[in-house]
Amino acid sequence: MKRFHVHVAVAELDSSIRFYNTLFASEPVVLKSDYAKWMLDDPRINFAISQRSMEPGVDHLGFQVDTSEELTGMETQLRAADAALLTESDTVCCYARSDKRWVTDPQGIAWETFHTLGTADTYSPPASAAACCSPRDSLATLAADAPRAACC
Repeated sequence: MKRFHVHVAVAELDSSIRFYNTLFASEPVVLKSDYAKWMLDDPRINFAISQRSMEPGVDHLGFQVDTSEELTGMETQLRAADAALLTESDTVCCYARSDKRWVTDPQGIAWETFHTLGTADTYSPPASAAACCSPRDSLATLAADAPRAACC
């Protein structure tokens, strides 16, 4: 079963955590000095915030799936949509190890589809410690290389 995923970059973590705790009537299931995540069942969503992005706002959207088979199914759908696809296997991001598929929609919004394999002690690999999970440079290159329909 899929769970909708939203990752929001925030300017100040503590006040944002207080706000979302009240909004969701729930405490985060993961709480770090730079990151918080709520796994809600009503609505079924993986909602995360962090102070890793350059600008506050929606960082990326996506779907968390429960199995590698569901991830393969989502990959098939993404390829059918003619989306340029970036694949990451057993990667570390947001204090978790995951297999991921990334695309950008026609407006340039990053979409992440992922299957979580386990937890991690770090937000991201040491070489990219300042980066967000979203591989923006790679996605931008893929999107630029993808065929575009002509304007009206």
